[in-house]
Amino acid sequence: MARVSHSVSDPANRAYRRILLVKPSSLGDIVHALPVLHGLRTRFPQARIDWLISSSFASLLMGHQELDELIFFHRRRYGRMGRDPRLVTEFVGFVRDLRRRRYDLAIDLQGLFRTGFITWASAAPVRIGFRHAREGAWMFYTHRVAVDDPDMHAVDRNYCIADLLGFDDVPVKFNLGLTEPVRAEARDLLQTNGITVGQRLVAVVPGTRWATKMWLPDRFAATIDELHTQGGGLRCILLGSRDEAALCEQVAAACQSRPVNLAGRTSLPQLSAVLALADVVLCHDSAAMHLAVALQRPLVCLVGPTNPLRTGPYRRSDDVLRVKLECAPCYLRRLSQCRYDHRCMRELTVAAVVAAVERALIPAAIPVG
Repeated sequence: MARVSHSVSDPANRAYRRILLVKPSSLGDIVHALPVLHGLRTRFPQARIDWLISSSFASLLMGHQELDELIFFHRRRYGRMGRDPRLVTEFVGFVRDLRRRRYDLAIDLQGLFRTGFITWASAAPVRIGFRHAREGAWMFYTHRVAVDDPDMHAVDRNYCIADLLGFDDVPVKFNLGLTEPVRAEARDLLQTNGITVGQRLVAVVPGTRWATKMWLPDRFAATIDELHTQGGGLRCILLGSRDEAALCEQVAAACQSRPVNLAGRTSLPQLSAVLALADVVLCHDSAAMHLAVALQRPLVCLVGPTNPLRTGPYRRSDDVLRVKLECAPCYLRRLSQCRYDHRCMRELTVAAVVAAVERALIPAAIPVG
């Protein structure tokens, strides 16, 4: 349930010509915001829509058909302004450029002080954000959406803005904007590594940002080996970022079979395109999971300390595999904080995961938001 407070006229009755969507990071959060972009484009087909995004994630939306321009925000660089006066001048220029664009609507889906400030600095007369935005960001908005349900999924939370802007009748839709050249690059990458067209493909993504979310590497390896023994042309590939390359190498080294390890060898668009070719994706509550949902791929999502209602696979609760414990969800990020020896992940067995992957490999209708 969402409620709205505002200090200017009803924003749904305006004809916006220049719209700024503020959602710099992270990868999963950007995917969660894609339905808002689609709703805005549907509601305001003639408007110019720009997205302010962290430069490290910009490649995911480069050339997106529903966007006019990406505005790069260099968070780490501007974070050093206190030590380098030249960066202050650069940031002032960044703000001036925003103002010159004359946005008449700015939407902050990040809800932090810096994004609230940027929304205000854009000088858009209508500035929308969440009433309970962190770090006082709510002060910068003309309209504030209050989300009363703490367990509302992040996608639905973002889409509360649709009611305020008059596109709540537009169905929730994810569009990653993958181009045919990127899809071709993904096919070529797989073929170069010995995976032929027609082979069943399991994409295994063992990395995640929190240590407490992570299943044991040796169990990922045992799962890959067990799936490999089933034959039928089934192949497993390991995927991840450059930071996760060492973890994926650890998993690969523990395998008796020989999975293809592509960790650190794909751009974000290529990663998405490879996931789009998978018959099933095995991962944690992570960015890869959100990409798999957006791409409508069969999925097995291993969940431990988090709440799948909030951040799990959107409208696909049957794809969640977890151990039901009284201590979960705890939202603890460090293993040292857990008093129960990481039971939520340790009690997930290889047999349970293999069985879940086998079920997911059976062709079935996947609900589309």
